[in-house]
Amino acid sequence: MTDIVVVESPAKAKTIEKYLGGDFRVLASFGHVRDLPAKDGSVRPEEDFAMDWEADERGQKQMRAISSALRGAKRLYLATDPDREGEAISWHVKDMLERAGALKGVNVQRITFNEITKRAVQHAMAHPRQLDLPLIEAYLARRALDYLVGFTLSPVLWRKLPGSKSAGRVQSVALRLICERESEIEAFIAREYWTVQGRFTTPAGIPFPARLTHHQGRKLEQFDLGNEAQAMAAKAAVEAASFTVGSVEKKRAKRNPPPPFQTSTLQQEASRKLGFGAQATMRTAQGLYEGVAIGGETVGLITYMRTDGVQMAREAVQELRAHIKRAFGEEYLPGAPREYSSRAKNAQEAHEAIRPTDVARTPESVAPYLNDQQRKLYELIWKRAVASQMQSAELDQTVVELVEPSGKTRLRANGSVIAFDGFLKLYREDTDDAPDDGDEDSRILPPMREKDPVKRQSVEATQHFTQPPPRYSEASLVKKLEELGIGRPSTYASILQVLQDREYVKLDKRRFIPEDRGRLVTSFLVAFFERYVDTGFTAGLEEQLDDISGGRADWRAVMHAFWNDFRAAVDATKDLKISDVIDRLDSELGSHFFPKPADGGDPRACPSCSTGRIGLRLGRTGAFIGCSNYPECRYTRPLAVPGGEGEGGGALADGVRVLGTDPVTGLEVSLRRGPYGIYAQLGEPGVDAKGKPTKPKRASLSRGMDPETMTLESGLALLSMPRVVGLHPETGEEITSNLGRFGPYLKMGALSKSLDRDDDPLTIGLNRAVDLMASAKPRGVTLGEHPKGGIVEVRRGRFGPYLMHGTRVANLPRGTEMEAVTLEEGIAILAEKGKELPPLKGKGGKKAPAKKAAPKRAEAPAPAVKKAAPAKKAAPAKKPAAKKPAAKKAPAKKPAVKTKAGG
Repeated sequence: MTDIVVVESPAKAKTIEKYLGGDFRVLASFGHVRDLPAKDGSVRPEEDFAMDWEADERGQKQMRAISSALRGAKRLYLATDPDREGEAISWHVKDMLERAGALKGVNVQRITFNEITKRAVQHAMAHPRQLDLPLIEAYLARRALDYLVGFTLSPVLWRKLPGSKSAGRVQSVALRLICERESEIEAFIAREYWTVQGRFTTPAGIPFPARLTHHQGRKLEQFDLGNEAQAMAAKAAVEAASFTVGSVEKKRAKRNPPPPFQTSTLQQEASRKLGFGAQATMRTAQGLYEGVAIGGETVGLITYMRTDGVQMAREAVQELRAHIKRAFGEEYLPGAPREYSSRAKNAQEAHEAIRPTDVARTPESVAPYLNDQQRKLYELIWKRAVASQMQSAELDQTVVELVEPSGKTRLRANGSVIAFDGFLKLYREDTDDAPDDGDEDSRILPPMREKDPVKRQSVEATQHFTQPPPRYSEASLVKKLEELGIGRPSTYASILQVLQDREYVKLDKRRFIPEDRGRLVTSFLVAFFERYVDTGFTAGLEEQLDDISGGRADWRAVMHAFWNDFRAAVDATKDLKISDVIDRLDSELGSHFFPKPADGGDPRACPSCSTGRIGLRLGRTGAFIGCSNYPECRYTRPLAVPGGEGEGGGALADGVRVLGTDPVTGLEVSLRRGPYGIYAQLGEPGVDAKGKPTKPKRASLSRGMDPETMTLESGLALLSMPRVVGLHPETGEEITSNLGRFGPYLKMGALSKSLDRDDDPLTIGLNRAVDLMASAKPRGVTLGEHPKGGIVEVRRGRFGPYLMHGTRVANLPRGTEMEAVTLEEGIAILAEKGKELPPLKGKGGKKAPAKKAAPKRAEAPAPAVKKAAPAKKAAPAKKPAAKKPAAKKAPAKKPAVKTKAGG
């Protein structure tokens, strides 16, 4: 009878099934099979942090396959990754199978292995265990924390700081570090200093350099030679004196090898040495861990790559030592194995370091089977692991001091030579923000003895300036987060990616630069939620999570303590006015947005009206710079937009660029800078015959349009949108290009299609348009006539496909394709689940005509349906009202999707 083994990925499944043989069937869960739905209420603090879990279509499909495979099986082995996330996936799988009744008579066991090798897998199968409840509870607490912070703090940002996208528990702290470093750089004032160095020769004529250390009988500090005059005086003193060797000091120093990689150090070294981003490093390491085809067999080349441990299994250490003795000689092997311990504040599960599964698979031997990224990363991991067990390097360091007769002027020469290379024969470790420099270990000083005369060749005085602290790279930011005890090894890559996806930061020359949006969000959070973006507080939470995973703390108690304070902090912002927010941010970031001009003028003087003062303002889509004399003065400029200052927007420095005159209307066509970007305008505001103000026609520039190269023709074309591209050669329908809320798009009848980044709606041709329209999906599908009259349609909405009959709408069941619904099914769903759209009001509070109401609400039926719930919640005394949401959550014969956790 076949037993079932569940792992995360198909690649692991194939490899492990080969190791176990025909008595086992290995299936993949494809990662997490369910998650918290991305909507408010999925975690309920008032119900002791009960959680709703929801499986997507892929998760349901995999669980159905596992359930089917379990029929007749006696044992289920949960073999997901050996960390917190892996334990959580196993718990989800078991819980869903239990709820589906698929585990009757099945013995469920948990197994883990740190490497995908036959030996490791078979050993794990022989030593199963039960699920680790403290690890699962730590996962639940972390997931609930991240969810509650995100879904509670993000709406505050949206209301009080329009244009913001999201806030996260660890993400916001990382953003704060980047922004604070940028503030340090902006506030940095360079300081001048000089050094004096001479070139000398020994009596044997061998040259060497020496640096001035004492002048006029005083030891020189960094800024003692603070200008050229002082440096020239010191230089003259060296040139006027004759020097002899005052002392020669020699000592031998040892340099020990670094420990094998853990997740954070692997990301740091891969970034510095290979130029890999954190995401690329982890993706490549995942492939090496899951296995590579070598000689017709899939082989896992490295151990599990999400770890904060630096220790290695005893058997692995013995294999490494045997290889070192064989490949390098006994002198490169220390007398006893080296042992390492993690310096991370909150190192948790006792995982191994990242190492090769078999040291005999050298980088050279496996290179033909790997792609370029895999080859480079495997070589880095292999060399670091082997070097960690090698002998220390030994360096002979020499310090020679040169003196003149009075002893008031002294110079020093430093030399260092490798006496025994030890681990340096194989591996050299980079230091942060400074690449390897092999010369520092090979700067040899010529032989010298005390009182030897030396001959001066030349003397140079060199000017220097202090440098600001460097911006964070991916490597240095990961290192900083790890030092502070913030986040987990498995989360760093995704955190850095989210910051870029939210456009809070950008990566330029492998360094993080905060965007203005990111600086605004950070300033807001520091001003009103300082505790929750404090590094010490966040690190303390991590320690509490580790206490939960170690069984030393109750996860619900930790959650209640956090939530009570956090909820109070959020409630305190309810009465916060946007004007208060703006004043605070304007004060905090004024020096950044309004730097002092070179001519010493007022940085806040309005360039348009000259009497007003410019400051930070908030619009519907975010912050911008505006004049205090609004509405009399309408000067505005965005914080940062394509084509703005520094990006080719010089001609719009005053906010307006005239393109010419429209030959048809005689009105002026201009480009202007507004709070939401750059736009084209036809004419100026005016008044109509009745004295009412009229607005000129405007059209925003889309992404990719360069305001510097815009001509009168292109400006008029933009203002005349939509533009007819041509007739479809097969259907004869008209294809038009236009600009919408979400960018440029094409339209043909009921079909629409967004343009690609490189397509220009002003110039796109018919052939390209036809090609794009071939993949366009219809906005809706007509099913047929309803028995009561009227058309039944399936339409695409923002929240998925939905049915519509007149003003009645109903969401389709999750996972149902709109093309697969029949008229009969549509009528049944509308009867069972349909809701009437509330009538829209026109001007003056009057109801809009019935025919116009349906199209206006057609795009987003889901919110209209869901609005009933809050209304009923407001009257808890009425028990019948509470039954409707429950009915909505129970679609007929649908697999168990939503489940509660925390019991």
